[in-house]
Amino acid sequence: MKRYYILDDIRGISVISMVLYHLMWDLVYMGGLDIGWYMGLPGLLWQRSICLTFILLSGFCWQLGRHRLRRGLIVFAGGAAVSLATLAVMPENRVLFGILTLLGCSMLIMIPLDRLLCRCPAPAGLIVSGALFAATQNVWMGDMLFGLIKLPETLYRNLLTAWLGFPSDGFFSADYYPMIPWLFLFMAGYFLYGVFQNRDWLRLLERKGSDRLEWLGRHALEIYLIHQPVLAALIYIVTSLV
Repeated sequence: MKRYYILDDIRGISVISMVLYHLMWDLVYMGGLDIGWYMGLPGLLWQRSICLTFILLSGFCWQLGRHRLRRGLIVFAGGAAVSLATLAVMPENRVLFGILTLLGCSMLIMIPLDRLLCRCPAPAGLIVSGALFAATQNVWMGDMLFGLIKLPETLYRNLLTAWLGFPSDGFFSADYYPMIPWLFLFMAGYFLYGVFQNRDWLRLLERKGSDRLEWLGRHALEIYLIHQPVLAALIYIVTSLV
């Protein structure tokens, strides 16, 4: 199977950005630094750029994978491990239905959906999934279609509905990526691959880039799982010595 090195490079850049973003998070919430721009719109845009890239790229790469069931289960297990660890060590910053849980669930859900979605023209699928992602951005707040449709309160009941995108009162997660709207972004990546394939653009992704970025991209899951405990430990040691 061909290796599309540019995809690894993009993922590697996102890994670096993610580590730096979480370092800033630790400095603010553990180190007590007052960094105004990080708490405002610039910080939000930074965070969104990371998750948008990871989710869209994961959907794109889903079609390249050969062991989809195994990969989905591994990523889902990583998400479960993060949830259990945060509940045990720092429940005040617990992670429920974080990005790894989303990615793992999306990878698994796409296995049966692929039989249906593969019949859809890729450009149309990309437009529809992108539109659904945009229209359902605020379902967790009780509305959709940019506030034009108010959703019934009965949808917001328990952990299952929170996983879908309808959290009940009192639900909290420091890293919350429910299936709606984020599955639609994953699907947009799935269809984006079809667009690249149909237009013979995949060859543009074969160019060899940076070996360091490629390595980071190929080990993104492992880095995600270990980087935050390492950063938190370093911040704790530094703040204890100061």
